[in-house]
Amino acid sequence: MLDDGTGTLGRRHWTWPAPAHRARPGAVPREGMVKEIVKTYRVAYERDESGWWVASVRGVRGCHTQGRTVDEARRRIVEAMELFVADARRAKIVDEVKLPANAARALRTYATLRKRADDEERRSARAARRAVRVLRRGRLKMSARDAARLLGLSHQRVHQLTQDDAD
Repeated sequence: MLDDGTGTLGRRHWTWPAPAHRARPGAVPREGMVKEIVKTYRVAYERDESGWWVASVRGVRGCHTQGRTVDEARRRIVEAMELFVADARRAKIVDEVKLPANAARALRTYATLRKRADDEERRSARAARRAVRVLRRGRLKMSARDAARLLGLSHQRVHQLTQDDAD
């Protein structure tokens, strides 16, 4: 063995890297880290004459693919973007599916009615809690089963609404 002046007689001292869960000296605390900016790409999906969906990335020239379904075209466009964009897997993709006018109109009508139904559901839930409170408390002091029969609910649901009201 040769003496290299380190006092180890040619033997090397290996240090293992610290485990990932422990911070190294000089590491930036998680709270101080700068959030990474994720780029957003708009992808247009259009049906061609043969029935396939063609996906094209807006703003990335030459980046396009196709699939038999929109879902397949979306998976493939991410693969195609990897050839053009450094962080394609982490990029945010905004889908713009081009539909015929009648399909787009039907979709808008559904979205509007779905929103109204959700709003009505919230109003109905508030009214049910209020009705349970009035029936079970105050002068009436009805049982959960009697209140449930009047409201058209199960007695278990009346108990849940009573508990929700107590919180």
